[in-house]
Amino acid sequence: MVFILLIATLVPQSQLVGAENNLSQQLNQLLKDDPDLHGAIAGISIRSADTGDVIYDHLGDVRLRPASNMKLLTAAAALSILGEDYRFKTEILTDGKVKKKTLQGNLYLKGKGDPTLLKEDLDKMAADIKKLGIKNINGNLIGDDSWYDDVRYSTDLPWSDEQTYYGAQISALTASPTKDYDSGSVMIEVIPGKTQGDKAAVRVTPDTDFVKIINQTETVPADGKKVITFEREHAENTITLSGTLPVKAKPEKEWIGVWEPTQYALALFRQSLTEQGIQVTGRIKTATTPGTAKILHTHSSIMLSELLVPFMKLSNNGHAETLVKEMGKVVKGEGSWEKGLEVMGDELTKFGINTKTMVLRDGSGISHVDLVPAAQLSQLLNAVQQQKWYPVFLHSLPIAGESEKMVGGSLRNRLKTQNVKGKVFAKTGTISTVSTLSGYVQTNSGQTLIFSIMLNNLLDDAKGKLIEDRIVQILANT
Repeated sequence: MVFILLIATLVPQSQLVGAENNLSQQLNQLLKDDPDLHGAIAGISIRSADTGDVIYDHLGDVRLRPASNMKLLTAAAALSILGEDYRFKTEILTDGKVKKKTLQGNLYLKGKGDPTLLKEDLDKMAADIKKLGIKNINGNLIGDDSWYDDVRYSTDLPWSDEQTYYGAQISALTASPTKDYDSGSVMIEVIPGKTQGDKAAVRVTPDTDFVKIINQTETVPADGKKVITFEREHAENTITLSGTLPVKAKPEKEWIGVWEPTQYALALFRQSLTEQGIQVTGRIKTATTPGTAKILHTHSSIMLSELLVPFMKLSNNGHAETLVKEMGKVVKGEGSWEKGLEVMGDELTKFGINTKTMVLRDGSGISHVDLVPAAQLSQLLNAVQQQKWYPVFLHSLPIAGESEKMVGGSLRNRLKTQNVKGKVFAKTGTISTVSTLSGYVQTNSGQTLIFSIMLNNLLDDAKGKLIEDRIVQILANT
């Protein structure tokens, strides 16, 4: 793994003072003149990465909704508490014995929070069970998600996000469709039919009948409209696809959060066992593994340092909430939002963060009740530079203008001009009426500046991105 480090260089004090004055003038003018900021609130905090000194502040101490900039706090706390080498475990256990290739007893799949579990991992686990000489399970196949509590949604998740991949349910036992690791979701691909009037073809990843697809799509002429909608019924796993897709159009992809991720992972594991020729005669259900059960196999996830890349680059909400619950489980013995956020708040104080001036309701920032001042985010970004895991933290941030998804992430299509491309490492954030951007920028003069830009009460949050980019351009040109 290659880490790119931003290195601040010392600049004469007189030159710095002149640059700061010019910088303040430009930023003040932008904030005053931009019509999209009229009636909105802009909290901005700029620091020198070398000294940590604040060189520009505009409402930096005002509490604002951070959106996904909240993930900066979650990532730093998780690295500090869990460590960059931390791995999640998934265990297979039994309360029975193997006799003549038959397991006389139950088989348990116990999740311990792994958000990266793929169908291929479950396939390997099933293959390992087969290697133990097991061809039949004369008992139940039981999923155990008791590592965390049974609260599936964070307190303020909007009901309209229930079916989305970024609002997927959180469980200690879950599965992801691809290596983006959108845990608790399936990927649906809609492919145009060969001729006009055909229904579009549908492909579900992973290939599973856990979700039921109702296909109401139609293939239309090449010049027709491409409009596909995906709708999952509340509390069900029935997904209706409707709309039109032109002949020879590119496939349309969508990720949909499933209802009950524990059952989802369990269904995939049963499928893996069947594909290995292992028959289960009992029921498929959920329960807690008895303390006397013996471990047959343990699967380990990728390290936290690797997980941080899709987490931060792609702004994965599920990873954030899982890490909150994991911190609660590891430190206080309870995998809940309540305990996890307590632990997170306590840890953040070690970075000089005043958590008494913040409202922490989740780990992802999807809540409109979360409140964080820009000055606290810039303080965090300054303090973490001293941590041994800082290269991991920095490497996880989206990099401006870099087109590769796992490099540029949510900044891959922004800040592409020569003076900023590859020189901005920052976390984006978006919820309705809110846009945020916080990170590091290497300036033309060779300095590194820390910035936190928090725009709230926007009429159009997309306009916030343009304002953020203009501010970063100003910083880069100092």
